[in-house]
Amino acid sequence: MTNRARQLEARRPHLWGVVGGIRLGRGLLLPVVLVLGLACGPSRDAETPGSGDPERQSVADYDVARDLFVTRGNAREALKHALRAVELDDENADAAHLVSLIYLYFCATSEVDCRLDEAERHVRMAIDAKADLREAKNTLGVVLIHQKRYAEAVAVLDPLAKDILYSTPETAWGNLGWAYLLKGDTDKAIESLRRALALQPEFCVGAYRLALAYEKKGDHKAALEAVSRALETDRPECRGLQDAFRARARIAMRLGDHDSARGDLERCRELDAETQSGRECAAALAKFR
Repeated sequence: MTNRARQLEARRPHLWGVVGGIRLGRGLLLPVVLVLGLACGPSRDAETPGSGDPERQSVADYDVARDLFVTRGNAREALKHALRAVELDDENADAAHLVSLIYLYFCATSEVDCRLDEAERHVRMAIDAKADLREAKNTLGVVLIHQKRYAEAVAVLDPLAKDILYSTPETAWGNLGWAYLLKGDTDKAIESLRRALALQPEFCVGAYRLALAYEKKGDHKAALEAVSRALETDRPECRGLQDAFRARARIAMRLGDHDSARGDLERCRELDAETQSGRECAAALAKFR
C-alpha cells in the first residue's frame, strides 16, 4: 500500500461513517473491512465453485468477492464478483450488501468512481431480501447521509439504534448523531453521539463529531475535551484523523491557546498537505509567521 493510500485509510473513518463493526473502519477500517459480518463466514452454506446451480454459484462468487475486498484489498475485482453474485441470485442479501459497501469505499477514495445511487440501490436490495440484516440498515443510513437526505437517514437509524437485537448499536448511534449534526439539530446530535461513546469509549470518530456539535453550540471547552479524546489514543487510525487536528487547532485558537494550535496545525499538515484540511492548516500556519 502506498503512503497516499495509507493516508486515505487514516482519514476515511470520519469522512464516511461507521459501517459494520468498524468506523468505515473499526480500525477503523480496511477497505472497510466490512467488518460487519463479512469477515464471519459465508453468506449461506458454502458451496464449491463451478456448480450449475445459480444460487450456489452466487454464494461462491460472494465468498471470492469478500476475500478479495476484506483480505486482499482489491476492491475492483471484488466488485466484479459481488455484482456477478447478485446477478446470479438477487436474493443473496449479503452479496448485495457487499456491493453497496464497495461502492461506498470507492466514494471514500475517489469522486470519479463514486456511485451513491448504486450503493443505495444495492443496500435496499439487501434489506428487501433479508429484512433482519441490520448492518445493511446501518449502511443505508450512511448512504442517505452522503446523499444529504438527513431526515430519511434519521428515520432509518433511530429505530436501529434502539433495536435490542442489533449487536453494535454504537455504530447506529454514531451515524444518527452525524445525521442530526448535518441536519442542524445540535442537541439531538450531542445526545446520540454521547450514547455512542458510552457504548464504545474508543469511538474516536464519534468523539470528533461530538466536538463539532459542541463547537456549533459555542461550548468550546467541551469541544476541546471531546476532540482531545478523539486524538489522544494509542489507536493509529485515530491519531491519523486529520480533520480532528484541524478542528482542535481551531478550537484552541478560540480559547487563546496559540501554542497548542500551532502544534496541531503542524501535525495536520504533516498528515497530508494536499487535502483541503491540509491546505487550510498550511494557510493557518503561515499566519503565525
